[in-house]
Amino acid sequence: MADFQKVKDYLFELGYEIQNEFSEQEMVVISNKRMGINNLIIDCESPILVFEQFIFDIKEEKRQDANMYLKLLQMNRGLVHGAFVVNDDATKVIFRDTLQLENLDLNEIKGTIDSLSIAMVEYMDELIEFAK
Repeated sequence: MADFQKVKDYLFELGYEIQNEFSEQEMVVISNKRMGINNLIIDCESPILVFEQFIFDIKEEKRQDANMYLKLLQMNRGLVHGAFVVNDDATKVIFRDTLQLENLDLNEIKGTIDSLSIAMVEYMDELIEFAK
């Protein structure tokens, strides 16, 4: 529970308001639409901290589009933290990052959230096109 409180304290220090908190699961959800952060799930899964944000649903007709997956991999190369990933049943693209809880500091959380924000701005057009 100490790690969970530390994460919440860092989020408050960074100016984020927790819109949903699930204490039993040690999970929070934050948003900042201006920064492209929309329902970012932050989950303490000791020994790691998991960040996940839904990006878009993969339509049935695009699930075999190798060019889309190639472009997502190329986008990942430009991310400082985290990656665009596909869920287990290949129906959703999600931004995901993991950090070690043991040595976690404010800069790491800020880096992950900033990386997501920059990616959403930098790759907005491509992501919108993929979601169509």
